[in-house]
Amino acid sequence: MTPYATIIKPTLDFTLALLSLIILSWLFILIILVFTLSLSFPFFFVHDRTGKQGRIFQLYKFRTLKPHGNTLHERRFWLGDFLRATSLDELPQLINVLRGEMSLIGPRPLPVEYLSLMSAEQKQRHQVKPGITGWAQVNGRNAISWKEKFELDNYYVKHISFVLDATIVFKTIQLLLSFKKDVSLNEKPFTGNEET
Repeated sequence: MTPYATIIKPTLDFTLALLSLIILSWLFILIILVFTLSLSFPFFFVHDRTGKQGRIFQLYKFRTLKPHGNTLHERRFWLGDFLRATSLDELPQLINVLRGEMSLIGPRPLPVEYLSLMSAEQKQRHQVKPGITGWAQVNGRNAISWKEKFELDNYYVKHISFVLDATIVFKTIQLLLSFKKDVSLNEKPFTGNEET
């Protein structure tokens, strides 16, 4: 690992996450207020995910589905759809960055149950901290196969640099401003058998 990856990047992560939480505190309060006025509880979705070196941590997001319901359609609600479409549901992950469990940029943290399904090569993604955004997210996100996602994750791990991180930030901003239709709920779960 380069000095950027081991020293500069963690420092940037902590500093930028702290500043973002301070600057966006009004937005956190507003979103929680809307949840409260809509009588939609709980505010947060907390889920175990796999982090660096396979360590398990609790990921925080604003909840985008109702806690109860038999079908996906029944569990959807307007605020959740809005938060997911604008990626505002990801904001609480800044707390994970402050706690040292995540980075601003890196492979997306996956559910714990996926770990046993991964090959040794796919597990290389866990050599770095998972990120709020990453190389796979700006190069297709849910429109590409799991095989392609893992290949892009491993590319990031092998080529991590300030220039690559800056490119990902730029592409992330472009995607956010494009207001593309959210298709995250259509993502097929990883089964370990995907070839394409």
